[in-house]
Amino acid sequence: MKNNKNKTYIDSTHTWGRIFSVSAVCVLLMVPVAICIKYDAWPSFNQVFKGLLKVIPIFWTTQILEILVYSPMLGTGATYLSFVTGNVTNLKLPCVLNARETAKTKPNTEEDEIVSTIATATSAIVTTVILAVGVIALSPILPKITAEDSFFAPAFKQVLPALFGALGAGYLIKHWRLSFVPVITAVVILIFDGNMGTGTLIPICVVVSIIGAYIMYISGFLTGGVKPKNPLKK
Repeated sequence: MKNNKNKTYIDSTHTWGRIFSVSAVCVLLMVPVAICIKYDAWPSFNQVFKGLLKVIPIFWTTQILEILVYSPMLGTGATYLSFVTGNVTNLKLPCVLNARETAKTKPNTEEDEIVSTIATATSAIVTTVILAVGVIALSPILPKITAEDSFFAPAFKQVLPALFGALGAGYLIKHWRLSFVPVITAVVILIFDGNMGTGTLIPICVVVSIIGAYIMYISGFLTGGVKPKNPLKK
């Protein structure tokens, strides 16, 4: 009975997620369409294709990799919400991980799906409200404090590292055996290629992390030297 309910919930999430995703794409496309209608200026197919050709090798590849990497971590509902509202790496994923840690939900359960979806929706609403208030209240002074020669400029460049550092510290301490392999891998890669984007770096670290965790598990490193029994052997 529980499996049937869970299946129904996941199916309905996919149905509404696809509807709202397609609706969001249509709304976004209406902006350039409205501009073209207003000024009666329509780009040709060659112009559109040339513009897309410049971003396909980088942007499109990154988006495909992010879906493959982030979807299992976010869950069904949170995935649809995250990729419609944006800021997956910066906001949505950290909020989901923190919410799961606080609620202590088990992965791949209906409770975990609900917590992830609520965390993502709350993050989107709060972000929108804060941005609106920030734009209205800080617009007179924001250009001055974010300028390159501003006293606060170095702090603004470290916002993302500080965010992930604070969230990752707890996981690194709690699961240090699993953490040091992907962390060392990322450090070595960035030493040789400091400009590598997260869309390429994260999938590499995910694969290395899975392989490393499996090797450490079968070798008994994660269980204090006790090797797990092979379930195939009687």
